[in-house]
Amino acid sequence: MNRNIIGISAFYHDSACCIIQNGKLIAAVEEERFSRKKNDPDLPVNAFMYCLDQAGISISDIDCIAYYEDPVKKSERQLWSISNQATTDSIYEIDPGHVIKQIRKELGYDGPIKFYEHHQSHAASTFYFSGFDSAAILTVDGVGEWATTTYGTGKNNKVELFGEVTFPDSIGLLYSTITSYLGFEVNGGEYKVMGLAPYGENKYLEQMHQLLNLEEDGKYTLNLKYFDFLRGERMYSDELPKLFGIPVREKDAEMGQHYMDIAKSLQTFLEETLIKMANFLHEKTGEENLCMAGGVALNCVANGKILKNSPFKKMYVQPASGDSGCALGAAALAYTELYPEDKIQPLTNVYLGPSYTGKDVENLLSATSLNYEDCRADGDTLERVAQKLAEGKVIGWFNGRMEFGPRSLGARSILGDPRVLDMRDRINAMVKKREGFRPFAPAVLEEKMFEHFDIDHASPFMLETCQVKSVIDMPAITHVDNSARIQSVNDADNPRFAQLLREFDKLTNCPILLNTSFNIKDEPIVCTPEDALVCFITTDIDCLVLEDFIISKEGNEITMLEMINNNFTERGRFELNPNVYTFI
Repeated sequence: MNRNIIGISAFYHDSACCIIQNGKLIAAVEEERFSRKKNDPDLPVNAFMYCLDQAGISISDIDCIAYYEDPVKKSERQLWSISNQATTDSIYEIDPGHVIKQIRKELGYDGPIKFYEHHQSHAASTFYFSGFDSAAILTVDGVGEWATTTYGTGKNNKVELFGEVTFPDSIGLLYSTITSYLGFEVNGGEYKVMGLAPYGENKYLEQMHQLLNLEEDGKYTLNLKYFDFLRGERMYSDELPKLFGIPVREKDAEMGQHYMDIAKSLQTFLEETLIKMANFLHEKTGEENLCMAGGVALNCVANGKILKNSPFKKMYVQPASGDSGCALGAAALAYTELYPEDKIQPLTNVYLGPSYTGKDVENLLSATSLNYEDCRADGDTLERVAQKLAEGKVIGWFNGRMEFGPRSLGARSILGDPRVLDMRDRINAMVKKREGFRPFAPAVLEEKMFEHFDIDHASPFMLETCQVKSVIDMPAITHVDNSARIQSVNDADNPRFAQLLREFDKLTNCPILLNTSFNIKDEPIVCTPEDALVCFITTDIDCLVLEDFIISKEGNEITMLEMINNNFTERGRFELNPNVYTFI
């Protein structure tokens, strides 16, 4: 008889649902991929139904739903925050019974529900899926119920947290405050600051040290006179511009060098602080392995520095380290509690979302007037795509099950030749519609990665940066500081993507492709073939590859213009004639 545990994160941002069946994570997806609302906080009803369908079960087959935080403790902190006029999170409903009511009402579920604390879920999400028998655990984010940072261990199929830092002291909120100061959105723009940092110098590092005091026992405190998230609508107080000596940058204003220097100083300060925390954790636990989770663990530059500058020999960062990944942790905690004799299987890849058949794609395309190539009979899709990439084409790549987490890893990706001088600028400006300073990541064949990048272990989730040492000039994926955030690709986890890299290597002697997420600015990553077609039509992507079907812009210009002019709506959803195929 199957053992089925559902994990849910919801009601803040990045809501998600997953299912563990007989110790294996078999499905996980963010609600935004279905709703098309970026960072959708709603109860993940669509994701829940997908998980049931993927597992081949009904609601009555669920043993337990595990929720990623404690609503009672969170409501206590929210009420305390309101008394201080805090606006650090979007309070959906302070009633701690709201979660149970919504799960019962919207999911139609009347079985057991277990609640776990937020950072407990973060810790479990990284340890149980790491494959380590034992490890030290570090979780760092903005805030959960009260905890913002925790220290712990995983051993004997159990996770134990022995230390924490609590709200309002928070490294995550410090980073978000400077993110806001630099004109970017909180809970979305932090990675932009990380990408901006290499353009600056550490001219404001002394000021950064005035914002936070780190103690020897791993605890720290914020200097709250520089922060306003406890009293008003801003993250920063009037004292912060005085500290830096420059005004707050307005959104979309010119990016002056002094702002780049602030970003660099912040990133360096974060790295220094996390390294000290990791060293404390190693001294406390004596463990050789480090597991990390929480939104701050998505800072791939810091991750690489931690591993190099601490005594830990191996590090595992949960690939969906933000709140969406807490669904995994909650499910793992419930599973090991209910079935302590079972072990959770390690997470070796994140291809856990929906997939679509060739027939699905054929039905979609046949309902349009688009010209396309059906490569199923000849079986030469990868050779054709590699040739187009070698010609400098930008490819929308839609293949297999969708990735879980914030990174596109060769299932819903935009691909390009990393050697082309203007490829990065072109994709930034004409496809992604985002800031030009943002870097792109390389996907590289794992068997050849060490020839081109200064790293001594696989990096399948794009969660570490390293120096580029290749003899190949790759301006499209090499950042200004000669770094790259790599994804190593092998046959075991994504054989089709690995074979595409080999085909490209045959033509170019370059086993590397530029790989970025298949979406445009402020849109979720595409999920369905329909989503991919919309993105293709409304951007300057040259070719769209939907499984074994190839659609080129060339030869379809008039058709696509007619589709946009006749049927396009402000939400990017439209009907296709002649069979009135509706994008929803």
